Amino acid sequence: MAQLAKLRSLLFSTFGPAVAVLLLLFFAGYVVLGSNGVLAWGDYSRQLRNARQELKRVEAHRAEMRNRVDLLNPRRVDPDLSDELIRRQLGVIHHDEVVVPLG
Repeated sequence: MAQLAKLRSLLFSTFGPAVAVLLLLFFAGYVVLGSNGVLAWGDYSRQLRNARQELKRVEAHRAEMRNRVDLLNPRRVDPDLSDELIRRQLGVIHHDEVVVPLG
């Protein structure tokens, strides 16, 4: 009986530290394997690289569109661009015709 009480006392005295160690292991595992953990960094780096490449493409497209808008300014319309757009709208541009920008 005394040994059983001693064993029970030993189990109760180790219960708190055991729970603390399990919690510590859980949080350490989450730091490594969690959605914001160390292993997710590589994926975030790849996503950031892809987003930066997409940003460069979008900025280049935006600059191109801004240039076309500037060329269509009603005060000073670019004659070549207006000719190209009018011919395309009227359907008088040929399918094999190539427009060569000069400047």
